[in-house]
Amino acid sequence: MSKPLIVITGPTASGKTRRAVELAREIDAEIISADSRQVYRGMDLGTGKDIEEYGEIPVHLIDICPAGYKYNLFEFLRDFEEAKAAIEARGKRVILCGGTGLYVESVLKGLRLPEVPENPELRKSLEGKSLEELTGILAGMKTLHNVTDVDTAKRAIRAIEIQTYYAEHPDAARQAEPSPLTDAVVIGVDIDRESRRRRITERLHARLDAGMIDEVRRLLDSGIPAADLIYYGLEYKFLTLHLTGALSREEMVSGLEIAIHQFAKRQMTWFRGMENRGFPINWLPYDLPSAEFTARAIALIENRTTD
Repeated sequence: MSKPLIVITGPTASGKTRRAVELAREIDAEIISADSRQVYRGMDLGTGKDIEEYGEIPVHLIDICPAGYKYNLFEFLRDFEEAKAAIEARGKRVILCGGTGLYVESVLKGLRLPEVPENPELRKSLEGKSLEELTGILAGMKTLHNVTDVDTAKRAIRAIEIQTYYAEHPDAARQAEPSPLTDAVVIGVDIDRESRRRRITERLHARLDAGMIDEVRRLLDSGIPAADLIYYGLEYKFLTLHLTGALSREEMVSGLEIAIHQFAKRQMTWFRGMENRGFPINWLPYDLPSAEFTARAIALIENRTTD
């Protein structure tokens, strides 16, 4: 009997991790994280790892890189496949849990990214170009489905480098063509806007009280450049700006709270886009009792298994 990949996703502060852990206990599963920042060691409170929530359930792709590193989609897809194969070899079910829409959708698309080497000559020729110019170049090479490739000049140059490599190596381009998963159940944790905003605010202040500022201070004191922490955005951007004197505590807290609300809104926009692109999400209310949420999730999985 086939065992579909199980995905639990949703916006920040919706309670995804707890739901995934409760389900994992019932169906003998292990969890693979789909969070682009929880891969970094020492970045715990700011990324909301909540490691204690996992209890005895094994979780993969958390704390696998040093802070300051820039983990990417190629590495995630490679690491996901390795973790998934190892879990299945142990006879366990696989739950992919996280809110990084790019990671979740790339897995569902069956995206495969061949390793593309750096092209020093191309990089040198693109040096000094504005982000707008780089975006225009990339748009001439492929359809831009999202802004992830062009949120910084560095990412845009890398995206151009990859497309140039594909143009010169047709076999690699064919290897990169997606093959969507036909065996997956995607469960979304549905939370209304006001509840989401309330939980985001409560969680932010709880993490500040728990020492999130000290966490960022330790990262800076360990030698990680401020620019590298700012690159990670949200908590690490605003707390670094505060610790380096660019923002007062009050400015940091208010600005960060607004930024997290905006981030959650962008996540929901991505999930709606996923559904429009052919990846249906089975939304279950965030405030369902644990037993009911798990029972409804299992019913969705069993229905998929018997299809």
